[in-house]
Amino acid sequence: MHNQRHYPYVTIPPGASPLPNPSPLQAYPDEFEYHAPSGDLLNPWDQTPTTRHPNGRPGELRSRPRTRSAYEPLPPTISFPEPEIHRFASQRTTLHPYSPHHRPSKSDDGHGSLPPSGDHSTRPFTPITPDSASSMHYPSEEDWEAPVNQLTQELSNVSLYSEEGLRLFQAGHQLAEKDEEWHRLVPPEAQEALGKKEVERQSVLFELFKSERDYVEDLRLVTEVFIEPLQFAKPPVIAPDRLRPFVQEVFWNLGQIFVHHERMLAALFERQLDQHPLVQSVTDIVLETCFQFQADYESYIKHYPIAEERHRTELSRNKNYQVFIQKCSQDPRMRKRDMITFLSRPVTRLPRLHLILEHIQKITEPGHPDLEDLPLLLNILSDFLKSTQPGIAAAENRVKYWNVCESLTMPKGQIIDLDWYNDNRSLVYSGPVARRSKSEMDWHPWTDLFVVLLDNYLLLTKEERRTGGILKRYVSSGPIPLEYLKLGSFEGQPESRRERSEEGGILDSLRAQYKPIYPFTIYHSADKLERRYTLYAPTESMREKWRNALVETKGIDDVRRDANKWFAPQLVDDGSFRSPGAYTPRGFGSKASGRVANAVSFTAAGGKRLMAVGCATGIYVGLRGDISFRKILSYGNPSSIIVLQEFNKFIVHHESYLLSYSLDILARVAMYQAPASSLDASMEKIAGEDGTVLFCTVGRIKQRMIVIYALKSFFQITVHALEACNLSELRRTPSRGSQGTISSFRPFGEPLYVPKDAYSVMALAKTIAISTEKGIVIADPTDATRQMIPVVPDFSGATSDTDMADLKTRCEDAKPLGLIRTETSEILVVYDTLGCYITKRGVPHRKCGFILWETKATSFAHRGSHVMLFSSEFIEIRSISTGRLDQVIEGNDIRLLVHTNLKSHSADDPLFVAMRGTKDDKDGVSDKIIELVRTADFNSTQTPMTPTPVEGLWDEWDM
Repeated sequence: MHNQRHYPYVTIPPGASPLPNPSPLQAYPDEFEYHAPSGDLLNPWDQTPTTRHPNGRPGELRSRPRTRSAYEPLPPTISFPEPEIHRFASQRTTLHPYSPHHRPSKSDDGHGSLPPSGDHSTRPFTPITPDSASSMHYPSEEDWEAPVNQLTQELSNVSLYSEEGLRLFQAGHQLAEKDEEWHRLVPPEAQEALGKKEVERQSVLFELFKSERDYVEDLRLVTEVFIEPLQFAKPPVIAPDRLRPFVQEVFWNLGQIFVHHERMLAALFERQLDQHPLVQSVTDIVLETCFQFQADYESYIKHYPIAEERHRTELSRNKNYQVFIQKCSQDPRMRKRDMITFLSRPVTRLPRLHLILEHIQKITEPGHPDLEDLPLLLNILSDFLKSTQPGIAAAENRVKYWNVCESLTMPKGQIIDLDWYNDNRSLVYSGPVARRSKSEMDWHPWTDLFVVLLDNYLLLTKEERRTGGILKRYVSSGPIPLEYLKLGSFEGQPESRRERSEEGGILDSLRAQYKPIYPFTIYHSADKLERRYTLYAPTESMREKWRNALVETKGIDDVRRDANKWFAPQLVDDGSFRSPGAYTPRGFGSKASGRVANAVSFTAAGGKRLMAVGCATGIYVGLRGDISFRKILSYGNPSSIIVLQEFNKFIVHHESYLLSYSLDILARVAMYQAPASSLDASMEKIAGEDGTVLFCTVGRIKQRMIVIYALKSFFQITVHALEACNLSELRRTPSRGSQGTISSFRPFGEPLYVPKDAYSVMALAKTIAISTEKGIVIADPTDATRQMIPVVPDFSGATSDTDMADLKTRCEDAKPLGLIRTETSEILVVYDTLGCYITKRGVPHRKCGFILWETKATSFAHRGSHVMLFSSEFIEIRSISTGRLDQVIEGNDIRLLVHTNLKSHSADDPLFVAMRGTKDDKDGVSDKIIELVRTADFNSTQTPMTPTPVEGLWDEWDM
C-alpha cells in the first residue's frame, strides 16, 4: 500500500478548471491494469502517468531503480537507438499517419483528441496551489478512472505549439541560437502555471539536453573533420608507417566515449519527447551511463596531456600537417575552434556535467525523487574526477619529461644512454640556477644554468633559444648518475649577485641592482675535486625545494636499484685474511696473511668446494665458507693463480716464473690428506728459465684451452701460447738428463714478437689480443707466415674525418685494457677512461662515438651482456651493447681477484672481488671477499640471457 505523497515543487494557479478531455482509461482503456488498494489516497499530482510516474512506469512513486538500465525498452515507448520525433496521439496522426511501429507512449495517457482550433489557447484554466492541493478531494479506489489533473492536461495541449521547435532543437542547430532555450519553446501560459522555481529547474534541465547534444556533435566532428580526412589524405599528410600510431596516440579512445554519449543522448531525447515541457528527471539515464563510461574516461583523461603534446610536436615539425590543420579550421562547423579544443572536450565535459547536476540539486524542491539519486550521482562524478587527477599529473609530467629530453644536446661524439625510453623514467624537478665563473678575469662572473633532475640522472645545462622559438639545452657537464651524486652543504649564507640594468649605457654600474642568491653544493663521488659544483638558487624556498627533491629522489633510486640488482654481492669471507692495522700489537702483524691479491675456486674429489687465495705472505687454501684457511704455498703476492679444473692443473705466476701443480694433490694437502712434499713433487715449470714472465692468462682459442704468457729477454718481448693436454695426450719429452720428463703443455703455434710496451694479453676466438701503449695488436700464433695485424682501432681515416680524429686523440690519451664482442657485429674496445665500438675489421663504428666511464678503471671483466669496470672505490656495471649504466657497487680498496673466462658462457664463471672488510681489531684490518652473482628476473624462469656469439666475428682481422 502506497502512502500519501505530496510534490510541492510545482505551484498551481488557483481556480484551475478541468478540460473537456476524457480520462486516461476512457481514451486508452487497455493501457492501465493497475488498481490501487482500497483506501489509497493519491496525491493529485500523481494522477497522470507522466507526473505520477516520472519514468513512465505505473505503480511507482519514484524514479526507476538503478538496477534497471535507462536504455532498456519499456513498452510502449519508442524503439532505440533511433527515436522518432513524435509527441502525442493526436499529433502522431498528423505527422506519422501510417507509422506501424509506434504504440501510445505513457506520456500519451490522458490526452484525447484536440478541441476545435483556437479553443485550447483561449480557454482559461485555474491551477491549484500547494496549500489547496492538500484539501482537495481524492478519488476512491472505484473512481480510479476519474479525469486527469487539469494542469498537466492543459500544459500538454498548449505545448503542441512547441513540438516543431523541439524537433528542430533535437536535430541540431536548426534554430536560431537565441531560440535554443526552454522558455522559447514553451508558451507563456505554461511558464506562468509552473512558477519561478520550476521554470528555473526546467531551464537547467534543458541546458543539460543542449550541452549533451553539442558535446556529441563535437565528438562526431573529430571523426568527420580530423580523423577520416587525415587517414585518407592523398598525398599523405603523415608518413604511412607513422600515421596509425599517430592517430592512436592523439585521438586515443575518443570513439568509445562517443558511443557512450550517443546512446545517452538518444535516451535523453526520448525522455524529453515524452515529458516536454515538464521533464521530471533524467538522473537515472545519466547515472546508468556514468557507470558505463568511467573506465574509458579514465583512460582518455590520463592520456590527454600526451595526446596534446603529440599533436603540438607534429604541428611544429610537419609543414603538411600545418596545412592540413589550417584547412580543417576553415570548416564552418568548427566555429573558429582549434583542434586542442576538441581534444580537451572529454576532459572538460564531466566537470561541466557535474556543475549542471549540482545546480539541479540546489533548485529541486523537497520531496522530489531526484533528491535521493542526485547526491549519489554527484558523489560518483566527484570521486571519479578526483581519482583522475594523479593520472593527469603523471601524464603532464611525462610530457614535460619528453620536452626536456628532446631539448637536450649532449657533448659532441659522446654516447650517453640515459635510458630515456624506459616507461619508468620521469622528470622529478627542474629550474634555473646560477654558477660562479672560475676565471678571476671574467667581467661577467655568473653563468645561468638550467638544472634537470631525472629519476636516474642530474643534468646541468645551458639554455639557448634558436630561431623559430626552438629551445635547446646543452649539457655543459657530463650527466651525473644518482649513484655517484653526493650532496654537500645547503646551509650557506646568501650572496649578492649584481643584476645589470636593462637600459645599459655608461651609468650601467650605478644603476645595477644586487639580489640575494642562496648557495648549495653537489659533487660527483668519483671525482670530488674536478666535478664539485656550487650552485645558487634565486630564493631560499627554491634552495629548500632542491634539497628535498634531491634527498627524496636519491632515496627512491637507492631502494629501486637495491631491489633490481644485475649482480648481487655475495659474501664469501670477512675476517680470515688480515693486514696490520692501528690496533695490531707490535710483532703480531707478522702473523697476518696480508692483503688479498687474487683468488680462485675449484671442486675437490668428493664434491667439496675449495678456494685458493693469494695474499702478501703466500697462497692459502680452505673450504669455501670456512674461516680456517691453511697456507699451502709460500709465494707472496702472486701475480696470478689460475685453475684448470678439467686438466687437474693449478697454475701460479710468481715473480719471473710460471709454475704448475696438481690440483688434486693441492686439495688433499689443504685437507691434511697428503704431505706437503707430495705437492712439491707435482710441480712443473712452465716458463721463466729463459727470461722473465711479465704477464699471463688462460682462454679458449679454437676450442682448445690455451695458456698465454709474455716472456721478456734481453732485447725483446715474445708472447708464447701453450695448449693444456689431458693425461691421454701427455708425451714424454727428451731432456738433458738420462731420464725424460712428462710435459703437461705443448706449444700452440709459434712465438710472437710484440712491442716492448705490451702489458697484458687476452684470448679471442681464434687469435690473441695484446694490449700495448699504442693500442691493441691482434695476432695469430698458428700462422707464422701471416703478418701481424696492425693496431686496433684503425684510425687510418682520421685525416679526413674530424670525428675519427677526435676519437683518436682521446684513445691516445687512454690505456687500452681489452676487447669484448657485442651481441651484434661489433666489438667494444675497453680503455681505462672510455670505450668505443669498432667493426670486425677494426674500423671505428657508431659515427666514431665513445662512452666515458664515470671512474678510471684499473681492470675489467666480461660477464654475460655486461662489462664490469673496476676502480679502487667503485665497480661500474654497464650494458655492452648500449653503454647504459645499470649498476654501481661501492667499496674501499676494491680489487678484481679473478677474471678468466674458461667456460662456454662467460656468465657461468665465478667472479671474485676483494675490498676493505668490516673488522679492524687486534688481529688487524680484514679483507672482505665477495662473489658477484648474476641475478635473474622474478618474472622469468629461464636462465639469464648471455650474448650469442656472432658467427665469423673474430674469424678475420683483415685491415
